[in-house]
Amino acid sequence: MAGRKSSHLFFILLAILVSSESALAGKPPKITRLQFYMHDIHSGRTPTAVRVAPSQPLNFSSDNPMAAMFGSVYVADNQLTASPDINSTLVGRAQGIYAMASLGEEMSLHMMLTYTFKQFNDSSFSIIGRNPVMSPVREFPISGGTGVFRLARGYCFAQTNSTSGLDAVVNYNVTLFHY
Repeated sequence: MAGRKSSHLFFILLAILVSSESALAGKPPKITRLQFYMHDIHSGRTPTAVRVAPSQPLNFSSDNPMAAMFGSVYVADNQLTASPDINSTLVGRAQGIYAMASLGEEMSLHMMLTYTFKQFNDSSFSIIGRNPVMSPVREFPISGGTGVFRLARGYCFAQTNSTSGLDAVVNYNVTLFHY
């Protein structure tokens, strides 16, 4: 009986929490659409993404290069620009962690990145999800935000614009619902 009361209480609290989001805002969500380019640079004197784990060198001589990279964790502080040119207008930064999450033939990452924008007083949104990097277009969920993007949810599409070795320029098209 006590277990049943606990589960009922849990579901009641969950319903209050879910319904309070729009009640707290008191108005319909705003919609913001953003388009920008992320520069993920691993090479050169000033990389913006560095491997922090594992500490041993990668073994690309194995039969499965994806398995050799599995478990590698990277920390990133990538520039976000208005165009694919790294010298174009800086609009913000993408900071966080991503990890090689595939043992199979498809290269995929698990990403946990926060995207911060200068034009919105350093307001940000976060993405947490799987990135099958070789797919022409990838879709990610927006899992929250700060400042102007408080209570953000939504989605974004990423498309690789160019690559050179492990360096990549990725085009993002984002749709945010926020209060």
